[in-house]
Amino acid sequence: MSFPDCYAHCEAVLREGDKDRWLACMFAPADKRPHLHALYAFNLEVSRIAAQVTQPLLGEMRLQFWTDLLGGGSAGDVRNPVADALLATLDACRLHREPLLELLEARLFDLYNEPHPDLDAFDHYCDLTCGALFRLAGQIVDPSATGLAAAPAGRAYALTGLLRALPWLAAEHKSLVPADIAARHGVRAMQNAPALRAALEALRAHARENLAQTRAALERTPAQERPAYRPLALPKLYLAQMDEAGDPLHPLPEIPQWRRQWALLRAKV
Repeated sequence: MSFPDCYAHCEAVLREGDKDRWLACMFAPADKRPHLHALYAFNLEVSRIAAQVTQPLLGEMRLQFWTDLLGGGSAGDVRNPVADALLATLDACRLHREPLLELLEARLFDLYNEPHPDLDAFDHYCDLTCGALFRLAGQIVDPSATGLAAAPAGRAYALTGLLRALPWLAAEHKSLVPADIAARHGVRAMQNAPALRAALEALRAHARENLAQTRAALERTPAQERPAYRPLALPKLYLAQMDEAGDPLHPLPEIPQWRRQWALLRAKV
């Protein structure tokens, strides 16, 4: 598959599997979009691994494929258009591979059912995963990117996404509530109870704090870098929706695409 075809494949994968980031990419310069599509399609592939395997070892093997590839190894007989596009993007945009290698190592956590021990550990996970994506996206749209907003943006966006995924995580007997937050609010089981709702309210407040920090950092961020942070227009919608939800373990209805597009259009990024 040629590089143009690989990039087209990444856009199709992203449009199908991560519509929000695909929509946000529309506000980036046209020549940067294929590289953003490649970065986000890679993230989509590795974020899905935990749900696709029946044993942690199988997930570790899939993550190792990407680790070997980014470490300079060969994909062997495996042809992966997302991998081809990602490697081309890393070269074209002169991106360091270490953040992606750290992302892959952090994703090992997804394969197991243990919660993060505390909120600091949870934030660190978000820094290495979603925060790294914002930092690299910033470097794609602006080679001299500062990355000032990457850490709080990653925490806010990742936490909001995980809160939205809570019904499915709970069905797989996984808890996104850090152990210290769970202990503080008396959460003993993933069930619709006052303790769980209070813990989730605290996590939504933490997401909003990071959104506020992101806005402050973006005021000191060059305009050319800001399109990388366009997805941050959406967590506010999702957090408000969660505030109104009765049962946090019941899947939320999808917010209409026109509302998401309107929020992205109006975003002061």
